[in-house]
Amino acid sequence: MRKLFITSCIAIGMLCPAAINSTAKAESERHPQLHEAIHALENARKHMKEAKHDFHGHRAAALRACDEAIIQLQLALDSDRH
Repeated sequence: MRKLFITSCIAIGMLCPAAINSTAKAESERHPQLHEAIHALENARKHMKEAKHDFHGHRAAALRACDEAIIQLQLALDSDRH
């Protein structure tokens, strides 16, 4: 179930309109798609956190999955620097 949430968050991050409209800064960096995905996941997380319902615990699980996805993407970026 957790893998499904992580996969969903990554997919949302990659398909989110915010990810399509990349900034000049992200384009100048290495791996701009990963930076865009992190940004989109952070936006999705913000919207979920502000939701008025907990959806029987699914919102909390999705928030944790987004956090984990963001961490994994940041680790991927860090691993490329070394």
